[in-house]
Amino acid sequence: MSNQQSAISSQPVDFKLYLITDRKLIAESCSLFTAVEAALKGGVKAVQLREKDLGTRELLYMAYRMREITDKYRAKLFINDRVDIALSVEADGVHLGQDSIPPHAVRKIAKDKFMIGVSAHSIEEAMQAEKEGADFITLGPVYKTPSKMKYGQPLGVDINRKAKAEISIPVFAIGGIKQDRIKEVMDAGADGIALISGILGAKDIKEKTTKFLELLK
Repeated sequence: MSNQQSAISSQPVDFKLYLITDRKLIAESCSLFTAVEAALKGGVKAVQLREKDLGTRELLYMAYRMREITDKYRAKLFINDRVDIALSVEADGVHLGQDSIPPHAVRKIAKDKFMIGVSAHSIEEAMQAEKEGADFITLGPVYKTPSKMKYGQPLGVDINRKAKAEISIPVFAIGGIKQDRIKEVMDAGADGIALISGILGAKDIKEKTTKFLELLK
C-alpha cells in the first residue's frame, strides 16, 4: 500500500448530523460545554471541536472536557487539525483541512484507531481526500454562509451528487444549511449534514437539534 493509498478506519461513519463548534456563537450566559451538551441531549452523535484561535494548553483542557461530555452521551469526538491533542484525549478522530497534515500521514501515526474527516471545497479535493485515506468529507459551502465566505462562492446543492459519482466515502454537506433545505440536500446525494450556527446559534439548542435529526431520518 503506498502513502497515497491509505486504509480507512475500522469504525463506521454511523451518524448523519455532524456538529462543529464555534464558541463565539454561544450566548454570554452559556458556555460551549453547556451548549454542546444541549445538542447531545437533542441526539447529536458526532462533535468536532474546532476552536482554531486557542493555544495548545487551553485547547487541550477544552478537549478533555469535551471527551467527558461526549463519552457521557456515547457520541464521537473529533478534534480539528490537532492529531497530538486528539491522541492525548483519546478522541475518536481528527478533522483535517487542506493545509493540515494529510490523511495518509495521520494513518501512519494512529493506525486504524482514528476516524479521519477532511474538509473539501471541490470534487478534486474530495477525490484526493478519499485517495489519501479519509473516512468521510465535509463538502461545501453548499449555500451562502458568513463562516465559509473565504472559500469562495457557494458550490450549489448538485455538488453532492457529483461527488458521490466519484467517491465512495460519506459526504457531509456544509454551509448555510437550514431546516427547509435538508430535503434538497439529501435528495442531491449527501450522506449527512454538518452544522455550526444552525445549531449553536439557536435559542433552544436541544429542540433545534432534535428537529434537524427528525428531518434527516
